[in-house]
Amino acid sequence: MPSDCISYSETNYFSPLILDYLDQKNELKQFYNRFPHLDNFSEQIAEKSKNYDHSIRKDLVLTLQKQYKHLEISEKTRENIDLLKRDNTYTVITGHQLNLFTGPLYFLYKIVSTINLAEQLSEKYKEQNFVPVYWMATEDHDFEEINFFNLNGKKFNWANAEEKAGRAPVGVLSTEGLEEVFKLFAAEIGAGKNAEYLKDLFRKGYLEHDNLTDATRFIANKLFGKYGLVILDAEDKNLKKHFSAQVKNELFEHVSLENSSKSIAKLEELGYSVQVNPREINLFYVTEDFRERIIAKEDKFYVNDTNISWIREDIESEVNNHPEKFSPNVMLRPLYQEVILPNLCYIGGGGELAYWLELKNYFEAENVCFPMLLLRNSALLQTEKQDEKRQKLNIDLKELFLQQHELINRKVRKISNINIDFGPQKEHLIEQFQAMYEIAEKTDPTFLNAVKAQEVKQLKGLDHLEKRLLKAQKRKLKDEVERIAKLQNDLFPHHSLQERQTNFSEFYLEYGEELISKLKEELDPLHSQFKVLTFGKK
Repeated sequence: MPSDCISYSETNYFSPLILDYLDQKNELKQFYNRFPHLDNFSEQIAEKSKNYDHSIRKDLVLTLQKQYKHLEISEKTRENIDLLKRDNTYTVITGHQLNLFTGPLYFLYKIVSTINLAEQLSEKYKEQNFVPVYWMATEDHDFEEINFFNLNGKKFNWANAEEKAGRAPVGVLSTEGLEEVFKLFAAEIGAGKNAEYLKDLFRKGYLEHDNLTDATRFIANKLFGKYGLVILDAEDKNLKKHFSAQVKNELFEHVSLENSSKSIAKLEELGYSVQVNPREINLFYVTEDFRERIIAKEDKFYVNDTNISWIREDIESEVNNHPEKFSPNVMLRPLYQEVILPNLCYIGGGGELAYWLELKNYFEAENVCFPMLLLRNSALLQTEKQDEKRQKLNIDLKELFLQQHELINRKVRKISNINIDFGPQKEHLIEQFQAMYEIAEKTDPTFLNAVKAQEVKQLKGLDHLEKRLLKAQKRKLKDEVERIAKLQNDLFPHHSLQERQTNFSEFYLEYGEELISKLKEELDPLHSQFKVLTFGKK
């Protein structure tokens, strides 16, 4: 498979904060522990080994064994679960929502990045073991973000998912109602070996499992189990009991607010946008029926929109007896993850890394080792035919990532047989008016404003003429313009990155298992470049 790459900055899709992080700007080093170079992991291993409570491993493995009990798993995954019992075993992890049928393509990129990093670490550090983990966001309740996927330009939506779920976490959401989505999906993809595999995957995942957690685990295991991926649902009493001390600190001392606010203020001083703002208490109370915020008022604690309340002694008792009912929000989930896992590195998208960079002070206050932060791989998938079209249109890879109007204007100017750039004329006009300014100053300075107004008017006139000429050339070169727009629309659906829109099934239909195997072969998690991968003609 041919591949190419461009820098993240050249894509114009990544924030200044993430670009500066990748460049390892000095002013950002206070917000993370170590940058993810392969050699830096030796110090991270040593620090995590001393900081981690290895007694948690027993409960971690028992929880995983219970969750995998009714699932057919690969020998590699089974070995990795067993390895977690050992004090010299560490994880690298990515987290993701329970998107319907995996959601956008970058779900695959996250997991492939995690698997590949674990393998690279195993090659480098042979005395330790490294396990790739997918952390399922089972406690989220952002249903509108997960109840659809896009295929062939169509949106396959799980109708009324939010209404059925009410206020409950998504993990317990019943898969009832997905039969209709399956029928539409099956009709869309038709027949053929790869289509039958996808239909079987969807049917067994959602129609033979009762809830979204079990369905998602089944699908992720089918896609990545042979590579040893371990899938964890951390909404478990035996795991959450190890987080009780931090939950109490959050309830009574507001540790996350106090410490992350300091980092947020510093990031804002440096001119960066803040991804997430902490609350006074960053915890939810969760049952099978709802997940609602915990709020402190005066000397009592309340669950939002319910009749549940406690005094301090009672809520402390509730934490001790039912730790599973206390659910961390986005500010606390990273800490919970690092408390219960022997983790070295978190792999996520730009938005995720942005809020992780707010948390280092909080981790230090809780005496928890801050993991290394790695931007997941990003890629654009194209066919040989599309690449040939791009070359015939004389569009280089960097230009593909331009805004469409900018791309079309640039190409029209380039292929026109006349010069549409009035820059030289504007410069000449400015020079002429400079002489007029000098004359006005020597004769009557009150004419300066009149000269300025005339200059602005004539420059605007040239701008208007340039735009009209460009518009006329676009009409004349209509065929080229339409071909450019179609190519970019095919590769950037909804004028967005393909990986944020398109479901993997669109490519799996054509390429089958080759899709994942080639992604695994081509995506290097420690190579900070945006990949462009070319598949056979389609």
